Amino acid sequence: MTDWDARYSGDGYLFGTEPATVLPRQAAYLPTSGRALCVADGEGRNAVWLAERGFDVTAFDASPVAVEKARRLAADRGLDIAFQVADAETFDWPDAAFDLVSGIFIQFAPPEPRARMFEAMRRSTLPGGLCLLHGYTPKQLDYRTGGPPQIGHLYTEEMLRAAFADWKVVTLDAYEADLAEGTAHQGRSALIDLVARRPG
Repeated sequence: MTDWDARYSGDGYLFGTEPATVLPRQAAYLPTSGRALCVADGEGRNAVWLAERGFDVTAFDASPVAVEKARRLAADRGLDIAFQVADAETFDWPDAAFDLVSGIFIQFAPPEPRARMFEAMRRSTLPGGLCLLHGYTPKQLDYRTGGPPQIGHLYTEEMLRAAFADWKVVTLDAYEADLAEGTAHQGRSALIDLVARRPG
């Protein structure tokens, strides 16, 4: 994680301290309390937003530099969040533990590791709980305003629908928007949101 440590090592917050736009955009679909897991949450902006709204939040990221900044951000807001240094392969995914599992801009994984990560996210969601994903579509390669340059890392509606075929899709929305999230997400972007409910 040397590259991510270097990216996170500046004084400021790489993606800002406000949540990714998906959270307020899809807030009407989300539970209002409970346990939440933030996957690869970087410097903690999304975990903090959820904790401020009353969630009991666990969050992890592979970069210790990012996690230390996340802890500072939470402390500055007077929040108690369980941050861990881990990646999707080493995090100890609990079974059926969270009312909400969110993966926001976690498109670092090619298809095979991504499938394992999605399955772990599904497994950790409580029956009746929600899984939220937010990322870039292949059209983002035209904009180049953030995200990975590999098309295989990007999301399509068909891919997300297939990954959650046995869940109830609450919303699945591909759209374009102008982002202003720190210095790393700036400008016109091709985005996609999924909120899916685990049966039970």
